[in-house]
Amino acid sequence: MNKPVVPDIRPENVTIPAGKTLSQWIESRVARHATRTLDWDALKFQADFDPKYRRAQMRYIGTGGTGVDKDDNTVPTENFTFSTMVLPAGCEGPLHLHTDSEEVFFVMRGERIRIMVEHLGQREDFILTDRDLISVPPGVYRGLVNEGREEALMCVMIGSARPETPTYPPDHPLAKIKRNKT
Repeated sequence: MNKPVVPDIRPENVTIPAGKTLSQWIESRVARHATRTLDWDALKFQADFDPKYRRAQMRYIGTGGTGVDKDDNTVPTENFTFSTMVLPAGCEGPLHLHTDSEEVFFVMRGERIRIMVEHLGQREDFILTDRDLISVPPGVYRGLVNEGREEALMCVMIGSARPETPTYPPDHPLAKIKRNKT
């Protein structure tokens, strides 16, 4: 596998945006928990189809892969997105595919999160709990179920500034649903 080319950015090549001090520029890249809100509508089209898909996203960097076009209350993204997801007990995140991005799930709080991955007819399941992480490469289906008795909290990072809207397996009922842009 070829190593991706990453630009060599030295301090002398960094330009603070016009009209901003270093402090103002870096402060614009701070996302405080107190200013975040849970977005239960980001994946509402899934929950409207079946309540088991109800989850909430709290965005920090970019808008993630949920299909939300814009959120002015996030840190501008350059290379990846970062959000947290609230996973009610029993909820399911359906199998989906990112063709352009690696996706990382980090369980901050949760007693039993089942991560399912599928590739070319082969399926594997992984059980994650507090502070466990899984990285799913692009082109591999991924989904989850909170099998715990309590709500879980998970960080989600996608390795693209504007990930393509994910798709579902062709035989999954959500593959046929039209989603509204938010």
